[in-house]
Amino acid sequence: MTCFVVRKGYRGRGLTYPLARAAVDYARERGARALEAYPMITQPGKEITWGEVHVGARQVFEEAGFAEVSHPTLRRVVMRIEFQSHSGRVARPPRRTVNPTGLEMS
Repeated sequence: MTCFVVRKGYRGRGLTYPLARAAVDYARERGARALEAYPMITQPGKEITWGEVHVGARQVFEEAGFAEVSHPTLRRVVMRIEFQSHSGRVARPPRRTVNPTGLEMS
């Protein structure tokens, strides 16, 4: 999931929470193995420009069941939710790490 769009006039009402849950349900119902998101880490009381949060905030995805799999920059995380396959097993992604230069490594 790379972007949320909420119409002007409806922003700031917490609508990304039900949007994220609906996206999870939609993906699961259609047989997806996993869903990944790339949200920003927001700080309470700190001003955020509109364009920064179009990817969603970390807590939105946490509440939808996603877990952090990588932290590529100070303010961005990679989050993932796994779905069970028809065999009942959950496919696990490789754990990604970030080296000191900020480049992602597998």
